[in-house]
Amino acid sequence: MTFTLAPFLAGFALSAALIVAIGAQNLFVLRQGLRREHVGPIVLFCGLADATLIVLGVGGAGAALAALPQLTLLLALAGAGFLGWHGIAAFRRMARPAGATVSAADGGGSLGAALAATAGFTFLNPHVYLDTVLLMGAAGSAQAAPDRPAFVIGAAAASFAWFTALGYGARLAGPLFARPAAWRVLDAVVGTVMLALAASLLAAAFGPGG
Repeated sequence: MTFTLAPFLAGFALSAALIVAIGAQNLFVLRQGLRREHVGPIVLFCGLADATLIVLGVGGAGAALAALPQLTLLLALAGAGFLGWHGIAAFRRMARPAGATVSAADGGGSLGAALAATAGFTFLNPHVYLDTVLLMGAAGSAQAAPDRPAFVIGAAAASFAWFTALGYGARLAGPLFARPAAWRVLDAVVGTVMLALAASLLAAAFGPGG
Protein backbone atom coordinates (compact mmCIF):
# COMPACT_ATOMS: atom_id res chain seq x y z
CA MET A 1 0.00 0.00 0.00
CA THR A 2 1.38 3.39 -0.98
CA PHE A 3 1.01 5.97 1.78
CA THR A 4 0.00 9.39 0.45
CA LEU A 5 0.61 12.48 2.57
CA ALA A 6 -2.24 14.62 1.17
CA PRO A 7 -5.15 12.46 2.44
CA PHE A 8 -3.34 11.98 5.77
CA LEU A 9 -3.12 15.76 6.21
CA ALA A 10 -6.73 16.19 5.07
CA GLY A 11 -7.92 13.70 7.69
CA PHE A 12 -5.71 15.25 10.38
CA ALA A 13 -6.89 18.80 9.66
CA LEU A 14 -10.59 17.94 9.54
CA SER A 15 -10.45 15.85 12.69
CA ALA A 16 -8.53 18.56 14.55
CA ALA A 17 -11.02 21.22 13.47
CA LEU A 18 -13.93 19.15 14.76
CA ILE A 19 -12.40 17.98 18.04
CA VAL A 20 -10.72 21.15 19.33
CA ALA A 21 -13.73 22.77 20.96
CA ILE A 22 -15.12 23.31 24.44
CA GLY A 23 -17.30 20.31 25.12
CA ALA A 24 -18.19 17.91 27.89
CA GLN A 25 -15.65 15.26 26.88
CA ASN A 26 -12.78 17.73 26.56
CA LEU A 27 -13.61 19.35 29.89
CA PHE A 28 -13.70 15.94 31.56
CA VAL A 29 -10.30 14.99 30.13
CA LEU A 30 -8.93 18.38 31.21
CA ARG A 31 -10.22 17.95 34.76
CA GLN A 32 -8.77 14.44 35.00
CA GLY A 33 -5.47 15.79 33.71
CA LEU A 34 -5.44 18.49 36.38
CA ARG A 35 -6.19 15.86 39.01
CA ARG A 36 -3.64 13.47 37.44
CA GLU A 37 -6.15 10.64 37.72
CA HIS A 38 -5.99 7.75 35.21
CA VAL A 39 -4.87 10.10 32.46
CA GLY A 40 -3.22 7.43 30.28
CA PRO A 41 -6.21 5.05 30.12
CA ILE A 42 -8.63 7.94 29.55
CA VAL A 43 -6.54 9.40 26.71
CA LEU A 44 -6.21 5.94 25.15
CA PHE A 45 -9.96 5.30 25.47
CA CYS A 46 -10.89 8.62 23.84
CA GLY A 47 -8.43 8.15 20.99
CA LEU A 48 -9.49 4.56 20.28
CA ALA A 49 -13.17 5.50 20.46
CA ASP A 50 -12.71 8.27 17.89
CA ALA A 51 -10.61 6.02 15.66
CA THR A 52 -13.25 3.28 15.77
CA LEU A 53 -16.08 5.67 14.95
CA ILE A 54 -14.10 7.22 12.08
CA VAL A 55 -13.38 3.77 10.63
CA LEU A 56 -17.08 2.92 10.87
CA GLY A 57 -18.03 6.20 9.21
CA VAL A 58 -15.62 5.80 6.30
CA GLY A 59 -16.80 2.20 6.01
CA GLY A 60 -20.38 3.36 5.39
CA ALA A 61 -22.02 3.29 8.82
CA GLY A 62 -23.08 6.94 8.45
CA ALA A 63 -25.87 6.08 6.06
CA ALA A 64 -27.22 3.43 8.41
CA LEU A 65 -27.12 5.84 11.35
CA ALA A 66 -28.92 8.57 9.41
CA ALA A 67 -31.73 6.11 8.71
CA LEU A 68 -32.39 5.57 12.44
CA PRO A 69 -33.85 8.80 13.87
CA GLN A 70 -35.23 6.88 16.87
CA LEU A 71 -31.67 6.00 17.90
CA THR A 72 -30.68 9.66 17.66
CA LEU A 73 -33.59 10.62 19.91
CA LEU A 74 -32.67 7.93 22.45
CA LEU A 75 -29.06 9.11 22.51
CA ALA A 76 -30.18 12.72 22.94
CA LEU A 77 -32.35 11.86 25.94
CA ALA A 78 -29.72 9.66 27.56
CA GLY A 79 -27.03 12.24 26.87
CA ALA A 80 -29.12 15.09 28.31
CA GLY A 81 -29.69 13.15 31.51
CA PHE A 82 -26.02 12.20 31.81
CA LEU A 83 -24.76 15.73 31.16
CA GLY A 84 -27.38 17.25 33.45
CA TRP A 85 -26.33 14.98 36.31
CA HIS A 86 -22.64 15.84 35.86
CA GLY A 87 -23.44 19.53 35.52
CA ILE A 88 -25.27 19.55 38.83
CA ALA A 89 -22.40 17.59 40.41
CA ALA A 90 -19.96 20.26 39.21
CA PHE A 91 -22.01 23.03 40.84
CA ARG A 92 -22.18 21.00 44.05
CA ARG A 93 -18.37 20.71 44.05
CA MET A 94 -18.12 24.44 43.46
CA ALA A 95 -20.28 25.12 46.52
CA ARG A 96 -18.06 23.16 48.91
CA PRO A 97 -16.65 25.52 51.55
CA ALA A 98 -13.16 24.00 51.42
CA GLY A 99 -12.93 24.09 47.66
CA ALA A 100 -11.56 21.20 45.65
CA THR A 101 -7.79 21.41 45.64
CA VAL A 102 -6.18 18.23 44.45
CA SER A 103 -2.60 17.03 44.50
CA ALA A 104 -0.96 14.26 42.54
CA ALA A 105 -0.85 12.19 45.73
CA ASP A 106 -4.62 12.05 46.06
CA GLY A 107 -6.13 8.65 45.52
CA GLY A 108 -9.08 9.89 43.49
CA GLY A 109 -11.76 7.66 42.03
CA SER A 110 -11.36 4.16 40.66
CA LEU A 111 -10.18 3.45 37.12
CA GLY A 112 -13.47 1.70 36.33
CA ALA A 113 -15.51 4.71 37.39
CA ALA A 114 -13.28 7.06 35.40
CA LEU A 115 -13.57 4.93 32.24
CA ALA A 116 -17.35 4.58 32.70
CA ALA A 117 -17.64 8.36 32.88
CA THR A 118 -15.38 8.71 29.83
CA ALA A 119 -17.59 6.27 27.92
CA GLY A 120 -20.66 8.29 28.85
CA PHE A 121 -19.14 11.58 27.71
CA THR A 122 -18.04 9.90 24.49
CA PHE A 123 -20.95 7.73 23.39
CA LEU A 124 -23.97 9.49 24.95
CA ASN A 125 -23.31 12.62 22.91
CA PRO A 126 -25.13 12.52 19.55
CA HIS A 127 -22.73 15.16 18.21
CA VAL A 128 -19.84 12.69 18.36
CA TYR A 129 -21.63 10.57 15.77
CA LEU A 130 -22.32 13.64 13.64
CA ASP A 131 -18.64 14.60 13.71
CA THR A 132 -16.93 11.22 13.41
CA VAL A 133 -19.39 8.89 11.68
CA LEU A 134 -21.31 11.27 9.42
CA LEU A 135 -18.97 14.19 8.63
CA MET A 136 -15.66 12.35 8.84
CA GLY A 137 -17.24 9.35 7.17
CA ALA A 138 -18.53 11.44 4.26
CA ALA A 139 -15.18 13.19 3.83
CA GLY A 140 -13.28 9.92 4.00
CA SER A 141 -15.62 8.20 1.57
CA ALA A 142 -15.03 11.02 -0.91
CA GLN A 143 -11.34 10.08 -1.03
CA ALA A 144 -10.16 7.62 -3.65
CA ALA A 145 -10.26 4.08 -2.28
CA PRO A 146 -6.44 3.73 -2.03
CA ASP A 147 -6.25 7.02 -0.08
CA ARG A 148 -8.87 6.20 2.55
CA PRO A 149 -6.53 4.36 4.95
CA ALA A 150 -4.21 7.39 5.03
CA PHE A 151 -7.20 9.68 5.66
CA VAL A 152 -8.36 7.51 8.58
CA ILE A 153 -4.85 7.33 10.05
CA GLY A 154 -4.52 11.11 9.83
CA ALA A 155 -7.90 11.67 11.48
CA ALA A 156 -7.12 9.20 14.27
CA ALA A 157 -3.67 10.74 14.76
CA ALA A 158 -5.25 14.16 15.35
CA SER A 159 -7.56 12.68 17.97
CA PHE A 160 -4.75 10.92 19.82
CA ALA A 161 -2.55 14.03 19.64
CA TRP A 162 -5.30 16.29 21.00
CA PHE A 163 -6.31 14.10 23.92
CA THR A 164 -2.68 13.45 24.83
CA ALA A 165 -1.92 17.17 24.83
CA LEU A 166 -5.08 17.96 26.79
CA GLY A 167 -4.66 15.22 29.39
CA TYR A 168 -0.94 15.53 30.02
CA GLY A 169 -0.61 19.23 29.25
CA ALA A 170 -3.16 20.08 31.93
CA ARG A 171 -0.55 19.52 34.64
CA LEU A 172 1.26 22.65 33.45
CA ALA A 173 -1.62 24.58 35.05
CA GLY A 174 -1.11 22.68 38.33
CA PRO A 175 0.29 25.66 40.29
CA LEU A 176 -2.76 27.73 39.38
CA PHE A 177 -5.12 24.99 40.51
CA ALA A 178 -3.42 24.72 43.89
CA ARG A 179 -5.92 27.44 44.82
CA PRO A 180 -9.49 26.45 45.77
CA ALA A 181 -10.85 29.47 43.88
CA ALA A 182 -9.42 28.17 40.58
CA TRP A 183 -11.23 24.84 41.05
CA ARG A 184 -14.46 26.70 41.78
CA VAL A 185 -14.10 28.65 38.54
CA LEU A 186 -13.37 25.45 36.59
CA ASP A 187 -16.35 23.66 38.13
CA ALA A 188 -18.55 26.67 37.33
CA VAL A 189 -17.44 26.45 33.68
CA VAL A 190 -17.91 22.67 33.63
CA GLY A 191 -21.36 22.90 35.19
CA THR A 192 -22.50 25.68 32.88
CA VAL A 193 -21.26 23.94 29.72
CA MET A 194 -22.75 20.59 30.65
CA LEU A 195 -26.15 21.99 31.58
CA ALA A 196 -26.16 24.09 28.40
CA LEU A 197 -25.31 21.03 26.32
CA ALA A 198 -28.03 19.03 28.07
CA ALA A 199 -30.54 21.76 27.29
CA SER A 200 -29.43 21.92 23.65
CA LEU A 201 -29.88 18.14 23.28
CA LEU A 202 -33.41 18.35 24.68
CA ALA A 203 -34.20 21.33 22.47
CA ALA A 204 -32.97 19.48 19.39
CA ALA A 205 -34.92 16.36 20.36
CA PHE A 206 -38.23 18.07 21.02
CA GLY A 207 -37.90 21.19 18.87
CA PRO A 208 -39.69 21.77 15.55
CA GLY A 209 -36.99 19.91 13.66
CA GLY A 210 -36.70 17.06 16.18
